[in-house]
Amino acid sequence: MVDEKKSINRRAFLSKGIVLAGSLSLFSRVISGPVLAQTAHQAKLDLSSLQGKFQGQLIAPQDPQFNQIAFDGLWNELRPARIPQLIARVVDENDVSAVIKYARANKLKVSVRGGGHSWCAMSNRDGGILIDLANLNKVISIDANNCKAILQPILSNREVQAALKPYGLAYPTGHCPTVKVSGYLLSGGMSWNQGAWGPGVGSVEAVELVTPEGEIITASADQNQDYYWAARGAGPGMFAVVTRYHLKLYPLPKAIVASTYYYPYEDISAVCDWLGPLARTLPNNLELSAGVLAAPPELAEQCKSSNGKVFMVSAVLFADSQEEIQAALNPLDTCPIIGKCLSKSVAKPTNFESLFDASGALWPPGLRCKVDALFYRSSLTETFNVIKDHFLKVTSPEALIFISVFTGKDGLAPLPDAAFSMTAKLYGGPWTMWKEPSADEENKQWHQQCVKLLHPCISGHYISESEIVEHPDYIKASYKEANRKRLAELRTKYDPEGVFFNYSEGLG
Repeated sequence: MVDEKKSINRRAFLSKGIVLAGSLSLFSRVISGPVLAQTAHQAKLDLSSLQGKFQGQLIAPQDPQFNQIAFDGLWNELRPARIPQLIARVVDENDVSAVIKYARANKLKVSVRGGGHSWCAMSNRDGGILIDLANLNKVISIDANNCKAILQPILSNREVQAALKPYGLAYPTGHCPTVKVSGYLLSGGMSWNQGAWGPGVGSVEAVELVTPEGEIITASADQNQDYYWAARGAGPGMFAVVTRYHLKLYPLPKAIVASTYYYPYEDISAVCDWLGPLARTLPNNLELSAGVLAAPPELAEQCKSSNGKVFMVSAVLFADSQEEIQAALNPLDTCPIIGKCLSKSVAKPTNFESLFDASGALWPPGLRCKVDALFYRSSLTETFNVIKDHFLKVTSPEALIFISVFTGKDGLAPLPDAAFSMTAKLYGGPWTMWKEPSADEENKQWHQQCVKLLHPCISGHYISESEIVEHPDYIKASYKEANRKRLAELRTKYDPEGVFFNYSEGLG
């Protein structure tokens, strides 16, 4: 079990010792299992060179707050046993620079915590220094006249929209309210209103970052273009620390409305046969999703025959007129089996705050999770048919399979000039979530079988929401071949000494 391994790892770590002498000398133990060369021997790490250069907090494993800082920031309660040698909680980019220079001089690797859901905890590596950006959580500026903003990385999706609302502006944030800007944008950013605004990273006009040499630079389409390209999609394989994002903003839609339909689970194929082709005729600013999940309490009695499961179709329209609302949403009432719909809510006025409440309820905190978000080459009907019977076998009521159906003639268009390169007409997958450690193996096996069943239907993975620790081959499947090759070349060019952990190092 993960918790048992974590406990053993920590006891061994503390018994063999990392000891602070005064507050400046750090000793590391021999880490068992696959490790980086520079942490596989006992070595005294003298932190005196950071004096006067680092203003933040250095936390070693024997410090009382180490476990909280190392693990409590992770979304997934299915925690890894991996622990860093040192956590550096920075206060600004100068602190980031000082830590990177120190790591480089002492041949230590660094990882970065940027505040995503961290399903498989890629920020936690065995050994090295974890740069914790938790204090970089401010809005630097909002230029309403030019529709631009500069943000630090640890602002949540909900916080960003709340900051922009008084200016009548919005940004294509992610759906989950607690995910932070950096964890979201570095991987591409599957966003609200993506059909009209594009993925989040498509509106990143520049980034300020710290390089593997500790240099603080700005990267954009006009300067340091390689870093700019990589920062727009490299995800946990990024070879720099982004400390500020320069964003293009959009007028807040005059009206946001939502419709939700619940159909009997047995009618998934009939609904998908109608919904898949219909999506191509709907406007790009209508966000359409389909999912299988536990029925709401008021529908539970009607769903007993399907083990309490129901099929949901939801649509969120980001509109500017009443006429637009009716034209966009009325087609959803044309389903041939609309008479069998168990419950529906049509064109209900909403806002970003309520959208975040609704999506947050689908992905609640405090659960143990296995997640794989996928891009599909198959039709909506084919995608759900391959897992329809399997989903009835899941015992956790929190588990769900959610598929975004990109609307409009072309679906999700490719994004130019970015490492993020996966596109499809369907996106999403199984979010297997459960509460009790005793149910770990059962749910892990169910999830693994679900992904296996879906495999013939997929064209790729989403780098920040895939189980790339257990399945390193998913890394390759997260990028077009040319983009993956370029990322590897840029890492070699700009981080030849390997200061930053790559996608697979230090994961044990």
